[in-house]
Amino acid sequence: MQKQNKPLCGIDEAGRGPLAGSLVIAGVVLKKPVDGLMDSKKLTEKKREVLYGLIIENFDHHIVSFSAKEVDELGISKCLQQGLRSIQKVFKNVDYLFDGNSTFGVDNIRTMVKADDKVPEVSAASILAKVTRDREMVQLAKVYPEYGFEKHKGYGTKAHIGALVKYGRCEIHRRTFRVKGLDEPVLF
Repeated sequence: MQKQNKPLCGIDEAGRGPLAGSLVIAGVVLKKPVDGLMDSKKLTEKKREVLYGLIIENFDHHIVSFSAKEVDELGISKCLQQGLRSIQKVFKNVDYLFDGNSTFGVDNIRTMVKADDKVPEVSAASILAKVTRDREMVQLAKVYPEYGFEKHKGYGTKAHIGALVKYGRCEIHRRTFRVKGLDEPVLF
């Protein structure tokens, strides 16, 4: 995945689709191989935590976070674009590989679908983004216990939607994300 002997900066995000919480984008440059890297969603929480510590302590990384309010104001695409540019400002003279199929208008970034499961640098970025976001949601669950964020991390599970219908949105909910039963009339 490297060309012209430049290091590779793997980039991935977590939190594109949830109803609550931040969008987190991470970039990682590995200096040596790391055992056990793969798509963060395929790892246990315990294994992600161990790898997170290893990556943070030993490798160059940059994590960018956009609050639910920023996601509402800017939109997901603009947040991703700004996050990618922020990573480019931190990492110079590297090749960039972003998980997915869009560069969101940012130059000099290659994309690859499922790169988080194929390319170690992107796997590492996937782990940093997911653990950062998951930790945030566990902390926010203490502030807003009625929503169960520690369980579903803000994604649109049946329990989360039920809590939304019962309690309405809180400060960390994305207001531009429509929720059936809350934003749309239910006929039956």
